[in-house]
Amino acid sequence: MNTDTQAYNNSLSNPDKAICNVLANEISKYLPEAENKIWHRHPVWFLDGNPIAGYSKLKDCIRLLFWSGQSFDEPLLQPEGSFKAAEMRYTKVEQVNVKDLKRWVKKSKSIQWDYKNIVKRKGVLEKLTF
Repeated sequence: MNTDTQAYNNSLSNPDKAICNVLANEISKYLPEAENKIWHRHPVWFLDGNPIAGYSKLKDCIRLLFWSGQSFDEPLLQPEGSFKAAEMRYTKVEQVNVKDLKRWVKKSKSIQWDYKNIVKRKGVLEKLTF
């Protein structure tokens, strides 16, 4: 795990830290080629400069976010924001279903919207093809 991500996790309460450690380990396991860094103050994984997955501490939960998650056809992931992101929220480590997480992370490799160039395209997202 990236040392900055570990420091982020360590700064949280024990229940939130446990959730984040599971998320970080599982995301890193299934996205070994991804760059993991702190971006906008929380851990994010990137493929070729494009944000793929990340998580953050909200007031009452940990939010797992997939930037292209609305295109995954996964009913448990809830739409987030005005683009293509989708989220899952956790309050206890027991809520993290690693089978679901593995499936979502694998989909995040092949189903991507081009967030890396969203500013250059003046807010227009284009689907990447692989």
